[in-house]
Amino acid sequence: MRTLADSMQSSLIAPKERLIVALDVPGAAEARALVERIGDHAVFYKVGLELFMTGEAAGLIDWLRARDKQVFADLKLFDIPATVARAVRRLNGAGVRFVTVHGNDAMMAAAAEAADDVSVLAVTVLTSLDRGDLDDLGFDCDVDDLVLSRARRAAAHGCAGVVASGFEAAALRQALGDRLLLVTPGIRPVDNREDDQKRMVTVPDAFANGADYIVVGRPVRDADDPGAAAARIQQQIAGALG
Repeated sequence: MRTLADSMQSSLIAPKERLIVALDVPGAAEARALVERIGDHAVFYKVGLELFMTGEAAGLIDWLRARDKQVFADLKLFDIPATVARAVRRLNGAGVRFVTVHGNDAMMAAAAEAADDVSVLAVTVLTSLDRGDLDDLGFDCDVDDLVLSRARRAAAHGCAGVVASGFEAAALRQALGDRLLLVTPGIRPVDNREDDQKRMVTVPDAFANGADYIVVGRPVRDADDPGAAAARIQQQIAGALG
């Protein structure tokens, strides 16, 4: 079982690696085109469910790795522990840096135990959810409390890190220190309230609150010049890290 957080401090992460661009596009051809348009302005990419469902993900991951890019497989695995473990084992040796699990204690433990050269990130609460959504789902607690509870359990069961909103990042750092890597989605380069992401932060706020990595999708993918958009975010990261 490999826990990256035990061996890597946040200060050792190369600044350029801290931006993870989400390849939320319909197919591998579109993903490759986007990566080529971004060029050297990003070195880390998220491959999610949409691309995995095309059957082209394995070839795309090989293509990314051949270009010295890092890969985050955002699969949010949720199944019986044995199935989750087998799925994680399939990613060992595939050139994937991170994989996400969205399950209970047994699922997280099974994933972490099965991991070799891939590091397991536990999803806390999706950034598209807010207090009202938790009420609808039957959770009788605040978002902050649920995120912290899930993060504590992720650490206890051997996960390398968690995926959590920048809103909860500071509380996680205060409670858990550097025990877990913190990957923060729902990032917008500027404040934007017209979005389906309900718990968003800007790039500087994410890092001020303790994020190790940020995941950015639409602000890069939908930009007229994705390379320039990624470059601007890299500049914001450099400024935030000071």
